[in-house]
Amino acid sequence: MKKIVPLLLTLLLSIVVFAQDSAKAKALLDEVYNKVQSYDNIEVEFKYALENKEANINQETRGDVTLQGDKYLFNYLGSQQLYDGKKVYTIVPENEEVTIEDRTEDENTITPSKMLTFYKSGHNYAWDILQNVQGRKIQYVKLTPIDTNSEIASILLGIDAQTKHIYKLIETGKNGTKTTITVNSFKTNQPLSKTLFTFDEARYENDGYYIIRN
Repeated sequence: MKKIVPLLLTLLLSIVVFAQDSAKAKALLDEVYNKVQSYDNIEVEFKYALENKEANINQETRGDVTLQGDKYLFNYLGSQQLYDGKKVYTIVPENEEVTIEDRTEDENTITPSKMLTFYKSGHNYAWDILQNVQGRKIQYVKLTPIDTNSEIASILLGIDAQTKHIYKLIETGKNGTKTTITVNSFKTNQPLSKTLFTFDEARYENDGYYIIRN
């Protein structure tokens, strides 16, 4: 009995601390979400790294995305993807090919249009480490998918404590693959062309591109 009481107290204290940490993590993420939603548009330049030691995979590249509401223009691996609010256009200059398809929503997929807001639902939250990155305080929050069938084991979201902008995302898959996205530049409310999210099909046809409709 004497041993059980301290163990129960330790357990209860752990539950209380976990609940407090979870609430603190959610509060920070709510701040980030509200900040993102307050901008008319966002331009992000990022570094993307993919690593799987067992499969001997180690890749690194860069990209950028411009977001305005649900619309986006995404440049990555020499290709461009545009979402105009209705259709997704994937443009591959190397193949002189454009694929046009309806937008599909997969809750477990982080698409360009929700890369800054995906954490709002579907996860459990936990307060994690605080890092100093070149004078910036980066607070990490650990996200664990509620869906036990998810291929994602966990996500670490690094948030600039001062600006409340996302600085880094580290996704660990159940297969051992680690994906890291580091934000190099985060600009808001930039002057954008009125036609930035408009796909000019005639232009690509005139340039000899093959148009695929799915």
